[in-house]
Amino acid sequence: MISLVIWRAPMESTAYPGIYRHFKGGKYLVLFVSTGVEDGEKIVVYTSLYEPHCGTISHRTLKNFLEEVDRPELNYKGPRFRYLGPA
Repeated sequence: MISLVIWRAPMESTAYPGIYRHFKGGKYLVLFVSTGVEDGEKIVVYTSLYEPHCGTISHRTLKNFLEEVDRPELNYKGPRFRYLGPA
């Protein structure tokens, strides 16, 4: 009998290509994660999927992309972006 164990990095350690929802409601498509040339910091490159910004390319650090936000004025505490699934 052969046992196969597939290990996958936890979602909290990177951003995978696919569709995400920002905590304020907008949907975004993560295109890829890049590495900064000067400091080696991981950068998430994504595009908006909602009007009037549809197709606008943006980026932010992986740390910022994955961080938890606490916005009492919006009654929200949780991830800045939540993974919805593949594109």
